[in-house]
Amino acid sequence: MKRQLLIILTVVFLVGCSRQQTKVEEVQESREAKAMLQGVWVDKESGDVSFRVKGDTIFYADTTSMPAYFKIVGDSLVFASGTKYGIEKQTEHLFWFKNQNGDVIKLEKTDDQDITEEFTNDTPKIMTYTHQVKTDSVISYNGERYHWYIAINPTKFKVVNRTFNDDGVEVENVYYDNIMHISVFKGGQQLYSSDFRKQQYNGIVPSEFLTEAIFANMEYSHADAAGLHFNATLCIPDGASCYLVETLISYKGQMTMKMIE
Repeated sequence: MKRQLLIILTVVFLVGCSRQQTKVEEVQESREAKAMLQGVWVDKESGDVSFRVKGDTIFYADTTSMPAYFKIVGDSLVFASGTKYGIEKQTEHLFWFKNQNGDVIKLEKTDDQDITEEFTNDTPKIMTYTHQVKTDSVISYNGERYHWYIAINPTKFKVVNRTFNDDGVEVENVYYDNIMHISVFKGGQQLYSSDFRKQQYNGIVPSEFLTEAIFANMEYSHADAAGLHFNATLCIPDGASCYLVETLISYKGQMTMKMIE
């Protein structure tokens, strides 16, 4: 009986602590500061629109950045991702904060109805990342003619890319990934035909990179004694980081892959 009573008291204590902790967390978020942040904000110097705040969400001025959920806790603007920006000054019409570089971004709220009405970026567009949709050619090697073609097929598979906007604030852009198709024929005989997805390069390209990468392109390179060589390009969207992987189709229809760079 005593043991049962001890268990009950322990549970009550833990529940009470949990509720107390929740109340502390609720107190930490400044409802007043969030209320003051509602509206459209422009850069004080350039006059360019930075973002619009509606409820607990920030909507950016560009057409590609995803809306961001936020809180104001203490003297920091806190995003759902955990990224924090120190608030230097906040009033009804002024909002100054430090970006990721330590620069102070000075914004002011606008009451200009023309700007407010034009700012309707609640549903940013999802971008595609493709070059040519289809390429093909006929090549000759060792007295034989081969016909190859590549088709680039945009999908609805979404890839989230995190970057920084002009204010030095972390934003998320969403892209549609691609599926590549390669077919190789020797005369009327089909030697090879298959789709390629970026997941097939796991183990060749680092998995952390693949998560944020787009299957950007597939290009024919050359033919030699080993077969027909194609180069797959996997890139971080709008960045300089790419991997180039060679895909070799042999004259017997066998496929192998290896890293080029």
